[in-house]
Parts: sequence; C-alpha cells; structure tokens
Amino acid sequence: MALRSLKHRLAACLLAGLASAAMAGEVTVSAAASLTNAFKDIAQGYEAAHPGRKVLLNFGASGALLQQMAKGAPVDVFASADQETMDMAQQQGLVRAADRQDFVRNALVVIAPMDAKAPPAALKDLAAPGVTRVALSTPASVPVGRYGKHALEAAGLWAAVQPKLINTTNVRQSLDYVARGEVDAGFVYATDAAIMKDKVKTVFDVPLDVAILYPIARTAAASNVADADAFIAYVRSPSGQAVLARYGFLKP
Repeated sequence: MALRSLKHRLAACLLAGLASAAMAGEVTVSAAASLTNAFKDIAQGYEAAHPGRKVLLNFGASGALLQQMAKGAPVDVFASADQETMDMAQQQGLVRAADRQDFVRNALVVIAPMDAKAPPAALKDLAAPGVTRVALSTPASVPVGRYGKHALEAAGLWAAVQPKLINTTNVRQSLDYVARGEVDAGFVYATDAAIMKDKVKTVFDVPLDVAILYPIARTAAASNVADADAFIAYVRSPSGQAVLARYGFLKP
C-alpha cells in the first residue's frame, strides 16, 4: 500500500509539474478595445519572436477590464486607454507605480456614416436639430466617453448634446453604430475610424486640452512576471511600435 501511495504522489507531482510548465509560457493581456487589431498583430509577432510562448488576449472598455481584475480575474499585463483608469488600478494595488509606462498616443475624432449628406463639421453642430443621435461610450467606465464628455463640457455643449447621446459599452460599439447608420455621428479614436474607412468618415478632430496617452503595466498579481515583462518590452520595441504606427497610433 505504501508503494502504491508513493506512486500516486509521484504521479500527482508529475502532472502538477507538467501543468505548471504548460502555463509558464502563457501571458494574459487585458487591453483597451481600441487596441484590438494592433495587439492581435503584436501578439503574433511576439509569439514568432519567442517560440513556445503564448499570448492570451482579453479586450474591452478599460473600466470594465479594471473591474474584472478587481474581482480576481487572472491578468499579467494591463493596457488602458487613459491615465485615470491606470491610476485607479494603482490606487487599488492592482499595478505598481514603478511598473507602468506610457507606450502610445491617440486622437479623438467624430465620425459619421459614409453616405451622410450633411454631417456635422464641428462640435457645435452636434447641438443642431439635424443631429438627433450621437454615439458616445459611457463616460463613467470608458475612457473615450470621458474624453468626449470633457470636450463637450469645455465647449459648453454638454447640456445640449446629452439628450441625444446613445451610450455604448466601448469605442468599437460606437464605431459599429455609425458604420451601420444607426446614429448620425459618434466619438471614436482616430485609430478606430481608420479601420472602417469604407463605412465611416472622419468629419472633424475633437479639440482636447489633455493628451490621450495609453499606459501599460505588469499587474501586481501577475503569475508570469518574466513573460509579462517580455511582452511589454516587445510592445515598446521598434517591432511593436511599427505595428502600432501602422494602425495610426502615435508615439507618446
């Protein structure tokens, strides 16, 4: 019986070791929805440059990703579309100040359906009677929504435009609404507008007094520190930056 018990323990240890080895090369990345296309390409490049490594990607609104981490979701790397969300992650002990870095910059634009006859040409036009529905991601949890609300408030237009707003869960949903012609206009990042040039058109750049800087950080609870750091290094490397530039992102 003792020999059988020993064999069982050895088998269990072997299985645990194999499972640990299988997981060792995996890095889980939670990234803002606007990074979807670029990070899919970056993940492929990273895996090609690091044989045996695997990147697991999770995309969504930065605020929603923060909530997932706060509830215990296993994440090794977090990339947010704004400083505020990363600040909250830091305040909650989910990332450390020393581990966060700005890696890319974006711009805010308003888009309209490609076939729109008289699209708005400036922020003030969103308050005009001809514009009845405007897509804006929920400001409370989505960075692009906060940027849009900030711009409207700064221009004294928030009260006039708010009743027209169709709140979306992330920037890609706003993009889809405009592409399908379900709204007259929508706030998105310049990089999102660029991936649907056949269905939407950028009608104007939104003036902002803050830079749209994206921070990235290894999480405090990362189970794979080495690979998390390696992935972040790849994102910030010339290879990763070239992919981001191809999708319209700017250097920080």
